[in-house]
Amino acid sequence: MADKTELPACPVEVTLALISNRWKVLILRELLGGTLRFSELKRGVGSISQKVLTQNLRSMESDGLLTRTVYPEVPPHVEYALTERGRSLKGVLDALRAWGESYQHEVAGV
Repeated sequence: MADKTELPACPVEVTLALISNRWKVLILRELLGGTLRFSELKRGVGSISQKVLTQNLRSMESDGLLTRTVYPEVPPHVEYALTERGRSLKGVLDALRAWGESYQHEVAGV
């Protein structure tokens, strides 16, 4: 979020600001399974560019949703993991998944 001192009054709006795009939701989904390296995240998320993944990871780190650990090796080894705050969004993602499954069954006959 751009300015943390001026959070929206509506809690739903705050949540949406933190997970404001599909990439952030997919990054959260992947990291709920545990710590991942950048390349593993990119592969799990799908058709995201390296630039967009990097931008979203930086934003999520700034918002306190994940941590970035750099291991001083050649080549550099970087791992990403959810913080407690990031893991607390599991219920939100579970609700999105359940709703999506219900919608698929009702509308698409999946």
